Amino acid sequence: MRLILAAMLATTALATASAPLQSAPAVPEVPNAAASAFAALSKRYVAGIAELSPTYATTLGDHRFDGDLPDISAAGRAKAAAFDRALLADLAKIDRAALSRDDQVDAALLENALKYDLWQIEVLQPWAWDTQYHNGIAGDALYGLAARDFAPWDVRMKAAITRMEKLPALFAQTRATLVPARVPPVFATTVQRQNAGILDIARDMLAPHKDALSPADQARFDKALKGLEAAVAEQQAWIDTVLVPQAKGDFRLGTKLYDEKLRFTLQSDLTRPQIKAKAEQAAKDIRAEMYALARQVLAGREGAPATPDNPSADQLQAAVEAALELSYAKRPARGELMDKAKATLAQATDFARKARLVTVPETPVKIITMPKFQQGFAVAYCDSPGALERNLDTFYAISPIPEDWSDEQATSFLREYNDYMIHELSIHEAMPGHYLQIAHSNTNQSVLRAVLASGSFVEGWAVYSEGLMSDADYLDGDPLFKLTVLKMRLRSVTNSLLDIGIQTEGMTREQAMELMTRGAFQQEREAAGKWVRANLSSTQLLSYFVGYEEHMALRAEMKAKQGAAFDLMAYNDAVLSHGSPPARYVRALMLGLPVD
Repeated sequence: MRLILAAMLATTALATASAPLQSAPAVPEVPNAAASAFAALSKRYVAGIAELSPTYATTLGDHRFDGDLPDISAAGRAKAAAFDRALLADLAKIDRAALSRDDQVDAALLENALKYDLWQIEVLQPWAWDTQYHNGIAGDALYGLAARDFAPWDVRMKAAITRMEKLPALFAQTRATLVPARVPPVFATTVQRQNAGILDIARDMLAPHKDALSPADQARFDKALKGLEAAVAEQQAWIDTVLVPQAKGDFRLGTKLYDEKLRFTLQSDLTRPQIKAKAEQAAKDIRAEMYALARQVLAGREGAPATPDNPSADQLQAAVEAALELSYAKRPARGELMDKAKATLAQATDFARKARLVTVPETPVKIITMPKFQQGFAVAYCDSPGALERNLDTFYAISPIPEDWSDEQATSFLREYNDYMIHELSIHEAMPGHYLQIAHSNTNQSVLRAVLASGSFVEGWAVYSEGLMSDADYLDGDPLFKLTVLKMRLRSVTNSLLDIGIQTEGMTREQAMELMTRGAFQQEREAAGKWVRANLSSTQLLSYFVGYEEHMALRAEMKAKQGAAFDLMAYNDAVLSHGSPPARYVRALMLGLPVD
């Protein structure tokens, strides 16, 4: 949670006024010692992680430490570990049976978060080899101050100056903390490309607002910027001459570490072998659905491949690829990606509101160009305001096509991110996906729950939202859009097989590319990017498929329970009213089951 993704260069805002969100039902106060103790402990946790990670505190909305940077030294890690242990000890003293059911959920989330943080500090040790961890701290230090208008520019600029003055020391601390021999080569080369991105934030997002400062502070800003430029150059030289040549680490976690991390990140009863088996079956089922749609799309087309009732593997592959070619032909030009994203977001927002799939929030969302220091990991992401912020922008960030890509590479990318896929992406990242879900989540009364949001719930909802729009016949039920949604669902399934295969089974790049390009019909540029992402992360790619399966299972259970009284919009609003805990806890709260 301390490595919140950021965004920059905000562009056109989209108005999304609608009926106000329904807040979660008020949690009745339980005037007992356990409730009071847990409330105090929750506040200690939120305040404590802000102090330990000032850059995260800024994005969270706690601005007491906007001029500070975290201590990433051994002493800083020891302080964080002591904090975790102290809270775990105090949490163990609380009688959870005396808590409200909502507090029981939050207590379970807090215990998992504290144990996971300890495990990372002492067992996984990303501080020694994960360059993304260090680069994220440096980039977020300035981005978090520049991106959102939480305070006047002069206030934010003064905090930014203070951080700029401290960043050279953080870079030095990074060099002292990372162990080059433990850094995987892909981590080293990725940060090699990202390192200079922090200067874009300083020059493009902060420097234009110097006029808000006094002459003395303007001079201080200029001096701090020169110092930062020298520090970034020094860091780049170290990366180029020391880190990259010496990077020999293995990016694969192996089964032991992977399974341990999996339990913390998913908080699910599903094991790795169970997830793999479910994913393999889901891949077969989705490919069969795609074939049925391909037969519909290709019917009567001259030169179309054969589409028999019982196709061979090659016939299925050829038919689906031929149908997808029709969608690939409808794509934006190289420089039109951002404009297309804006148009699709407006269209998806209007449809979701009229179709009454879920209550549409009023808070604003902006489509932006992804900052350079974040590029190279994902094509797009949603960056919502922190749990303590109110009425600030949500960013839907899109990575630009790299300038050094050839026309052939750009065409490969745009075949994947064609018009239909951009519609799908806007649904996933914004409406009614991440942006809408997190806006609902932020209305929940529990700040702790918002801070400890479940990745599988959040990503699962985004995949679920794609199905909502497809089932409601978005784009007039265009079968090519429905085919694209199935392709994306297949991608989420493949993500799980890819992550498990790479991290625990020694899957090679060639095997991964075959799985993605042939097995999931992905274009070469998309698959190549996902290979790098799967090298740089672990367990996160499982959250899409696992979360989707949990959302669908819960809806089916509630629909069976309510029968004819089941109302889709009411159900979706009810699910989202509980914040973003793992689906198992939403199920317990909605069905009145024990919280375990």
